Amino acid sequence: MRLAIFDLDNTLLAGDSDHLWGEYLCAQGLVDVEAYRAKNDQFYQDYLSGQLDVIAYQNFCQEVLGRTDKEMLSQWHADFMRDYIEPIILPKGEKLLAKHRAAGDLVMIITATNRFITGPIAQRLGVEHLIATECGMQDGQYTGELVNVPSFQEGKITRLNAWLAEHQATLVDSYFYSDSHNDLPLLEQVTHPVAVDPDDTLRELAEQRGWKVLSLRD
Repeated sequence: MRLAIFDLDNTLLAGDSDHLWGEYLCAQGLVDVEAYRAKNDQFYQDYLSGQLDVIAYQNFCQEVLGRTDKEMLSQWHADFMRDYIEPIILPKGEKLLAKHRAAGDLVMIITATNRFITGPIAQRLGVEHLIATECGMQDGQYTGELVNVPSFQEGKITRLNAWLAEHQATLVDSYFYSDSHNDLPLLEQVTHPVAVDPDDTLRELAEQRGWKVLSLRD
């Protein structure tokens, strides 16, 4: 079966769910607002520039999961979905997902954002197969610590290769849609790399290499 793989943030969404979760926590007064926002913003700038320390970032953003009851986190996430995610779901992205499903393709989201944030978003988009950065769990609660390889940059290839082996699948005739130069390692692995509303670095490379460039924004 042919794979159609999608990045999530700024690809299927008109924004970054990871950074927005931090904004939600600040807006609700659930963290030290000034300090948390400053760190959240700096990590996001590091991501945009390709300099993100993904381990340090995951330690930062998963800490709140480890000190909060899972039921409370679920309520926070429901509010977050309603107020921050629903408004940035791109209808053209949903249509593209539907187009691949209609063609018989297996649709997947692969994202550096953690599974706590992205699991409900993938479910909302009707995408069963999600590779995300994993959150530690113990006795039904989050530990606040990263587990497994973060699905970021080359880590996306590591995690995808493990998935391919488990499902006896390949990247033959595969698609990958992404906005970010951070995803170049995986874009170079698939048959059909597609730059979606790309950052300047990815746009330039896509044009040099003859990759398809498209917009899912209205």
